[in-house]
Amino acid sequence: MAISHRSIGTGPHKVLVLHDWFGTSAGWGDFPDLLDPDAFGYAFLDYRGYGERIDVDGEFTLAEIAADALALADQLGWDTFSLVGHSMGAKAAQRILAEAPTRVRRLAAVAPVPASAYPLEGDAHELFHGAVQYPANRRAILDLVTGHRACGRWLDRMTARSVAGSRPEAFAGYLADWTTQDFAAKVAGSPLPVGVFVGEHDPALSAELMRHTWLEHYPNAGLTVLANSGHYPMHEIPVAFATALEAFLRS
Repeated sequence: MAISHRSIGTGPHKVLVLHDWFGTSAGWGDFPDLLDPDAFGYAFLDYRGYGERIDVDGEFTLAEIAADALALADQLGWDTFSLVGHSMGAKAAQRILAEAPTRVRRLAAVAPVPASAYPLEGDAHELFHGAVQYPANRRAILDLVTGHRACGRWLDRMTARSVAGSRPEAFAGYLADWTTQDFAAKVAGSPLPVGVFVGEHDPALSAELMRHTWLEHYPNAGLTVLANSGHYPMHEIPVAFATALEAFLRS
């Protein structure tokens, strides 16, 4: 069965794009319109249980995302490609790297979850796990990770899109997997060029955390702190983010 996806551009540098826990392939705002369609060919994947694949059953794990992403690359005839992963999607991207290291050209990690476990404890555990059932929890998480700076209408819209764009069992399954899986040993030491992008106002996946995870795992990693942004630079600062991302992919 063909894997549905959203395509931007026909350029020679092919890029697989993986969304976050709340998102879908259509959840990047105006950001895709700013990408260079002549230099790059982007494929935005929906995970099983999300977006255009909301009715597709699965185990709802990072390993499954990686397998589907590689199957999509095969479907498109891409022998090699770069990866862009946002948040949970960046952890899934690392799983792709672990499974097929020779196929990956570059990895752009945006507000990224590390390959190690990311345990949630106390109030954070209740907040995140409660988000499966309660939209108010999703809104509170969005407000938190953007540094309590986003307007109410954006928070409401993002919350509604998250609820409508994902099945509860998929939302719960991916949460259980991205917070507990630890495959850092499989990717540590990879010479792959890695660009790590974090928002200065993201308290959860901060520059300090990146220095102790991503930058230690990848010897050729560089860190970019995005000014005036939290966890969602594709929404908060789309022009600046698109410029920085493609500069890394071109370098």
